[in-house]
Amino acid sequence: MKTKIFTVALLLTFVFYSCNTEKKQEVIKSEVKQEVKAVEAHGQAGVAAVEGEQPNALQVAKSIEDFSTLVAAIEAAGVQDAVVNAGPLTILAPLNSGFAKLPEGTVETLVKPENKAKLAFILVNHVAPANYPIKQLKKEAKKGRKLYMASGKYLVVENKDGEIYVGGTKIIKSVKVSNGWIHVIDDVLVPAE
Repeated sequence: MKTKIFTVALLLTFVFYSCNTEKKQEVIKSEVKQEVKAVEAHGQAGVAAVEGEQPNALQVAKSIEDFSTLVAAIEAAGVQDAVVNAGPLTILAPLNSGFAKLPEGTVETLVKPENKAKLAFILVNHVAPANYPIKQLKKEAKKGRKLYMASGKYLVVENKDGEIYVGGTKIIKSVKVSNGWIHVIDDVLVPAE
């Protein structure tokens, strides 16, 4: 009798565990389907931040008002996925004041759909497909090297009186993000055609 009770208890435990595992698997499948839909609808940029994880470059930019023009330009150019990919990336991120330095009407013209390719080219000129924390940029400047940018262009790295300049503009601040580094600048680096 004890063997039958033990067998029934063991069977019920197995059934309960199996049902509980199936429910967990269904929840996981549902969450994965939602993530897949987000990626299909919005690309990699559509994936939501996970609580407790370090945000990526685009998530950081969206959280800071001084990058609102940059974020609008990224979205208009359709390069969100390039900014959130796993990296490592080094992004030279112009503040709103940097965009304001451009000739009047430039930003408004660039965000028009017919100028999407030109805007995308300008934006990827701010992205180096490598990991360049400020310490590494100092080494690059000391060696007289240039940074290869995703646009295919190169930007000179210089150390002027202890301040690092890339492409002729000073790095104001550096922020570590999950997919690399954001170096805040106050100019838009428009590449020569």
